[in-house]
Formats: sequence, structure tokens, C-alpha cells
Amino acid sequence: MTFIMYLCKRFWGVFLGALFFFAMALCLVDMFMNLWRYIAQNVAPGAIFKVSLLYIPKAVSFSVPLAILFGAAYILSDLYAKNELTAIFASGVSLFRFSLPLLVIAAALGVGLFFFEDRVVVPTYHQKNELQNTLLGTQPLKNASNAVVICDGGRTVYRALMYDANMQILYVLYVVSRDENNHVTSILRAQSAAWKDDKWNINDGVLYSINDGKVSVNMDLSGVLLTEPPESFESSDISIEEVTVDDARKYIDYRRRAGLPYAEALSVYYKKYSFPCILFIVVFLSIGLSGRTRKNVLLVSLLLCIGAAVAYYVLQMVTMLLAKFEYIPPLAGAWMPVVFFVICSCFLLKTSRT
Repeated sequence: MTFIMYLCKRFWGVFLGALFFFAMALCLVDMFMNLWRYIAQNVAPGAIFKVSLLYIPKAVSFSVPLAILFGAAYILSDLYAKNELTAIFASGVSLFRFSLPLLVIAAALGVGLFFFEDRVVVPTYHQKNELQNTLLGTQPLKNASNAVVICDGGRTVYRALMYDANMQILYVLYVVSRDENNHVTSILRAQSAAWKDDKWNINDGVLYSINDGKVSVNMDLSGVLLTEPPESFESSDISIEEVTVDDARKYIDYRRRAGLPYAEALSVYYKKYSFPCILFIVVFLSIGLSGRTRKNVLLVSLLLCIGAAVAYYVLQMVTMLLAKFEYIPPLAGAWMPVVFFVICSCFLLKTSRT
């Protein structure tokens, strides 16, 4: 119990200090990256401060893994440099057993980070992006590709290869009509359709009608009236990073039902669950890295912290890209870095000095 209290007391001080440092650094980097744009738009200092304030939860979320890695690596390396770990090993306590409280803390913080990300980071980060776009006059584009709209209680389905929001034109449009029993009654195909006078004016279209299993072709579309408003076709893509887990699941289900690509969104959804596991991994990693040097413990711990974080995020970026283009399953894209670093941590722990 004395070992546990001693270790936790030293860890929390370093962890909280590192968390403050990394979060502050990220906030300053985010502000200075957009500072020239704020100046160009004559944005008031109070508005800039509000944007930075809304970014703090996201910065904390990014900083927690770095801070816990630095705290664990520094404390264990410092204990080794001062021969305190040698005395602990001589008393019959293994490195893993002595470091077990840090793993428990990391697991608890991982669970807390998941709910903090879902309940606090998501809404504040969304507000931050909206406010920043408003201040800088950079509103997102409303053009859409593979736009799908289901209306009339599911009886009418629109699908357009491309929608130009500025010109209000749909390109390569298909309109499927169904009856009460969801049987297809007609399919309209048009090369394009332009919004004018509260309706879509069809260009180069053909209507296929289905009656009693027979298909008839009609080139005269004067009686066809399409009134679904243009706003329905505007880009409905959302950033999974900026929505809660429940909203992300609903959005992915919608894209799956509509026949739209959803591999990238699904991989980011899985990453919401895998990301908190990084806290357990980095502590596991720091245990294996402890005792590698007795000199310049602070500098070496900081370098190891940054190096491990960069390696993890680079690997995650690669696997997420592979998942996006469907070279690997979305689940593998989110969890592969976790599995890889667990294996590395086990190897380092096995070869660590005890």
C-alpha cells in the first residue's frame, strides 16, 4: 500500500502539469495558425478568445494520452535513475506489479475520456468550428455528390450523381416511384434537372412506367412534376468527429440504407471506441521503456513521449486511410494500431531491466 500511495502521489503531480502544458501548447498553436486570418477579417480579440476557450476540451482530449505517457515514463525512469526501483526489485516486487496501479489509473481515465469526448468535446468542438467559420467567412460548401433523398413516406426516391448548389442543378438524376406495397411503378432518368419556378425542369429525360409487369417508355415528360426543394439535395455529409456516438451510428445507418459509401465514417465511428484505449497502451509502453537510461531523464522521457505519440498517430493515419479506401475493414483501421502497440509494449516489458 505504501508503494501504491508513493507512486500515485508522484504520478498525479507530473501528469497534471504535463496535461496543462500540452493543452496550452495546442491552444496556442491553433490560435496562431489562424491569427493572420483573424487580423485580415478584423475579428475582435474577445471573439478570438471565445474560439480558443471552446477549443480547450478538444486540446485536453488530445493532451491526455501525451500527458499520461510522459508522467508514467518520467516517474519510472526517475525512480530507476535514483536506484529506488532497484531497492523495490530487491524486496521481491516485480516491475509489472509495482506499475499495476498506473495501469488501473489509465483504464479508469480511458473510460472517463470516452464519456468526456462524447458529452463535452463533441458539442464544444462543433461550436468552435461554427464560430470560427462565421468569423472567417468560410462556410462549408453545399455541393453534393451521390445525393439521395427519400420523400413521400418512402414512396419516392431521388438519386443524383451531382448537385450544384450555386446553379441549383441536378446531374444524372434518377427518380424511383413506388406504390403502397413498395412495388416500383416508374423510373425517371434525366441527364440534368434545373430548379425554376418551384419545380425541377427536366432536360433530356425518359420515363419508364411499369404496369402489370410490362415496361413502357415515354419521352414526353410534360406531365411529370418534381417539387422536392433544392435544400434536400445539399450536402448532408457530417464529420463523425463532431457528433456523438448515437448520432454517428444513425448517420452510418442512413448511408448504408441509401447505398452510399460509409467505410470511412464507420472506421471513424470505431475509432471513438479505440481512442480511449490509447491511455492504457501508453502506460504499458512507458513501463517497458522505463530504465533505459539513467541520464537526462526529463529530456529522454519527453522525447520518448513525443516519439511514441507520433508513431501511434502516423500508424493510425495510415490504417484509417486504408479503411477509407476499403483495403482493410473499418474495424481493422480503428483497432490495428492498438493491437500493434500492445504487442510492442509486451515485448518492451519482457526485455526491460528488473
